[in-house]
Amino acid sequence: MSHSEHDASRRLLLKGAAAFCLLSISPFGFAASSQIVAVRIWPASSYTRVTIESDHPLKYKQFSLQNPERIVVDLKNVHLNSVLKGMDKQVQDRDPHLKLIRVGQNDPQTVRLVFEVKQAMSPQVLELTPVAEFKNRLVLDFYPKNGAATEDDPLLALLEDYNRGDLEESLPRETPKPGKAGQDRPVVIMIDPGHGGEDPGAIGKYKTREKDVVLQIARRLKSLIDREPGMRAYMTRNEDVFIPLSVRVAKARKMRADLFVSIHADAFTNRSARGSSVFALSTRGATSNTAKYLAQTQNDADKIGGVSKSGDKYLDQTMFDMVQSASIKDSLKFGSEVLKRMGNVNKLHKRTVDQAGFAVLKAPDIPSILVETAFISNLEEERLLKTAKFQQEMANSIFQGIKAYFANGGAVARRN
Repeated sequence: MSHSEHDASRRLLLKGAAAFCLLSISPFGFAASSQIVAVRIWPASSYTRVTIESDHPLKYKQFSLQNPERIVVDLKNVHLNSVLKGMDKQVQDRDPHLKLIRVGQNDPQTVRLVFEVKQAMSPQVLELTPVAEFKNRLVLDFYPKNGAATEDDPLLALLEDYNRGDLEESLPRETPKPGKAGQDRPVVIMIDPGHGGEDPGAIGKYKTREKDVVLQIARRLKSLIDREPGMRAYMTRNEDVFIPLSVRVAKARKMRADLFVSIHADAFTNRSARGSSVFALSTRGATSNTAKYLAQTQNDADKIGGVSKSGDKYLDQTMFDMVQSASIKDSLKFGSEVLKRMGNVNKLHKRTVDQAGFAVLKAPDIPSILVETAFISNLEEERLLKTAKFQQEMANSIFQGIKAYFANGGAVARRN
């Protein structure tokens, strides 16, 4: 080989090595390619959520097309696999927002997702880092562009405010409702079934999901309250949808609720743990290790369900402000009445109301409690939670506790 031929071969070799190195470190190279491991679609009346889970963070581009209305998402450095190919089969006829999904390999390094929608949409895109059992998630929330909230359910408007970071500004001034609660106007009770949508809550050994059983109990409780003269119940959610903790509190305040009841069926590390419990807010630390543990797991709901960064503004400014000590005292009285009645239905885990920093209880003006109906991690209580009989009895015990609270002079929301 001549000297010039040797130099030419050497240059080709160096170019090839350099190209290989660039391919290895490039975000669009094979080494950085992402594998889609799961796709989940959660249709709801307020919005539809599509979650795309992958082993690496996803690079994407999103844009809209008209005639017909479509939202297009290009996933960079992704190759079509069986998970993506099956996306279209997850769209349900009852979905009020998504009509169909088309998936294809747009170019060798890009998968294109085309979401044909039933009306003009305002999509919100969230990038979520791994948490709990979830890997990296790209979350697409499809909100109707011209959605209207009703007087009885301002949820959609509150979610829009939350996504803009304007949740606090949308709430009414803290002024009393005219008339005496229960006489001149109904006592308003906000029922909060925990978790929902992407966030299943605790899961029992036999795959019972907390979000499902607490929704059933909440619906039964609402029915009991609405049949009682002088009372009216609303729910933070009445379907399988994820609602951020701050929006749950905001909805209670928007509806000028007099009481707030959050319903759960949590788990503990020890399966022998059992019994029903009631919790109120504490601004000075938890009153027990169990309360501290449960507050931590409940407060992680936003991380698991996925929230927008703009919504954190409300959490920072309002959720963690100093809460009136009078409201906490009212919450303890309210919780004690409920706990007494729950003891007629199930063994009590603790005979006094426990306290911890539960984010969902931080409305500054509304007596608020969190009810742990049973431990879904306990095999016997998981079985009970699935039965209509136990669900109805638990709903009735909460209802009787509400009535006893007012019969014994309990205060409604304290608004100046």
